[in-house]
Amino acid sequence: MVGESLAAWPVPAAKLQRHRRWRALPPLVGVATLLTAAVLSLVGVARADTVVRPADARSGSLILKTQGDADVEATRLGIDVDVTVSGPTLRARVTQVFRNTTQDWVEATYVYPLPEGAAVDALKMVIGDRVVIGNIKERQQARVIYQEAKRNGQKAALTEQERPNIFTNSVANIGPGETVLVQIEYQEPVHQSGDQFSLRIPMVVGPRYNPTPVVQTVDLRTDDNGWGVATNDPVPDRERISPPVRDSRDNAKNNAKNNAPVNPTTISIRLQAGFPLGEVKSHFHNVKIDALDSATRVITLADGAVPADRDFELTWSAAAEKTPSVGLFREQVAGSDYLLAYVTPPLVSDAEQKPLPREAIFVIDNSGSMGGTSIAQAKAGLLYALSRLRPGDRFNVIRFDHTMGMLFSDIVPADSEHLAQAKAFVDALQAAGGTEMIPPMRAALTDHHPDGNSVRQVIFLTDGCIGNEQQLFDTITAMRGRSRVFMVGIGSAPNSYLMTRAAELGRGTYTHIGSVEQVESRMRELFAKLESPAVTQLSVTFSDAKADMTPEVLPDLYRGEPLLLSAKLGKLAGTVQIKGRIGDRPWSVTLPLAGAAGGRGLSKLWARRKIADAEIAQTTRAVTADEADKTILALALEHQLVTRLTSLIAVDQTPSRPADEPLKLSELPLNLPAGWDFEKVFGERPKPVVPAAPPIERRVHEQDGRVRLAVRGASPVVSAIGQPQQGVVLPTTATDAQWKMILGTVLIAIALIVLAYDRRRRACG
Repeated sequence: MVGESLAAWPVPAAKLQRHRRWRALPPLVGVATLLTAAVLSLVGVARADTVVRPADARSGSLILKTQGDADVEATRLGIDVDVTVSGPTLRARVTQVFRNTTQDWVEATYVYPLPEGAAVDALKMVIGDRVVIGNIKERQQARVIYQEAKRNGQKAALTEQERPNIFTNSVANIGPGETVLVQIEYQEPVHQSGDQFSLRIPMVVGPRYNPTPVVQTVDLRTDDNGWGVATNDPVPDRERISPPVRDSRDNAKNNAKNNAPVNPTTISIRLQAGFPLGEVKSHFHNVKIDALDSATRVITLADGAVPADRDFELTWSAAAEKTPSVGLFREQVAGSDYLLAYVTPPLVSDAEQKPLPREAIFVIDNSGSMGGTSIAQAKAGLLYALSRLRPGDRFNVIRFDHTMGMLFSDIVPADSEHLAQAKAFVDALQAAGGTEMIPPMRAALTDHHPDGNSVRQVIFLTDGCIGNEQQLFDTITAMRGRSRVFMVGIGSAPNSYLMTRAAELGRGTYTHIGSVEQVESRMRELFAKLESPAVTQLSVTFSDAKADMTPEVLPDLYRGEPLLLSAKLGKLAGTVQIKGRIGDRPWSVTLPLAGAAGGRGLSKLWARRKIADAEIAQTTRAVTADEADKTILALALEHQLVTRLTSLIAVDQTPSRPADEPLKLSELPLNLPAGWDFEKVFGERPKPVVPAAPPIERRVHEQDGRVRLAVRGASPVVSAIGQPQQGVVLPTTATDAQWKMILGTVLIAIALIVLAYDRRRRACG
């Protein structure tokens, strides 16, 4: 019957010839097809159901143990931050408490932020009454040590830098019901602007937008016909900077159920300013302030533990006395003297200023991460900036998400008609889409009037939550010309590393607006800088010719900003002379070094800044990548600092996990930064099993309120995390298993038909 039905088909001549050739093939082909199909089906099943187990899961997976109908976190986290401010520097100790609430042995990983200028130099792991001290090792060596300890059942802690402001702690072999404390310490200079001093404690890593990799075919020239494929991924470590994120709506449910915030954090600060204090203020948290004397305060959170969903900022100023304009501090380490100097140039009165006409290019981020209160802050900031434009100024406005729009084709006069159009343009902005920051930066830096005699200023308002920071730095370096780039960070947890470095490369400043209430005051401070002459052509000369100073490239200074210098000297003696120009007038100051006061951690700060110099030199192509790496590694090992090339590793020598007990991975989720709109970032909440694609094509993994962008560049893929008792079933979009199973089934059917037909033909022949 099979043969008759095949013969009856109306087949074209060409297909009939192929059919006849197929009839002549030996039956072995059918058997081979059957075996191939079976293998494909088995491979598909294996990849879908058996490859990813809790013990084998890679970093980036979130695995929960299911007990009955309740989902239980493998590990709970508590954070305590203790800071001591001593004059110009601060020392911070961050304690992370990992508590295993299950009956399994787990490995916990947690991504967390630190200040971008922090010199991380100490790690302790506390297990019961045992304290294990960490050591600095080259990054790959530290990871090998950690993996070996993990396999051997030893408790181990590993601290790695993903970005200068993003770190990962991994803790292996936490036993059922056990608590492990991991303590890191860092040194940082106090920030000063005008008459105000401040410190900032980052508490959450905002979800990063990671552009899609570019794949291109290139001639490898290995032979006459050699071709290959090269991948240029702007964010090669995207998985390591994209931890799972909780939906704040689920946090509210959790708080009500457990009567505790998610990732609860406590903060304690001992402020020893070194001068009589005036106002001390926390801008985003309720605090209790106790005065010990005129220059010392103790600051704690008034509400106890708070969720880690927004940065902590503390500011202070001097009492009625004038804020000191010069500060010199010294530390001696291993026979060398280290110097830290703050020098604030004098202010120029308004009557002495000769303002030049200005070209102001405003760039505003209206991507999805700016949803909620952030877009309101950005729009208010931009509207205020437009109101500060003067007659004779020229301007333009650029907005961007994953697309870009320019209000005008070129800069236009700041007259009433153009300003009205700009205000209407800004009022209509809505937050949605991805964060493609390179095109708007290129557009803003494109100078159509390079010979103009005006001051060209780019004011860039964004949260900076992208993973391809280096691409932005390269763009600024290549195109800045006569432009000055002023970064305005928006929201409760902006990417301060990107903002600070971009402003530094763009010879501008960084301003942070953390709430709508701060918009006017912070923008007023920014425009005071924009409208005042900068201190340019700075140079520093030490009487000690062997002084090793940083930063190597001195920045321009704006109104109220101090020059922060650090130097390594053979002997602290003689003087340091600083010269520059304030507007069109020369300025200089000479400081005797013998009067420097004692300081702590200055050698660490010097080394940290020298490492930043090497990174900047690589960005500006002043040195090669190999030369920069050599400098960074030598400084990190000598001064025991965590960098992108070095890590801190601590291993308990006593094995604790029995060899026959499996180890499960628990990657702890972060909160969504306060004020962010969940659906603007991740799209609508997904339905059970597989969510529908939201309009902006951002899709998510979700489990019990923990959400992770399933990002393949700018084209995320839909997936859902399954929860079988024995393993994790990959989503159908994570592998091609489903298609292989279908293909295998089809091939099996074809092979069976061919075998049956061949037997019938032989029986009849």
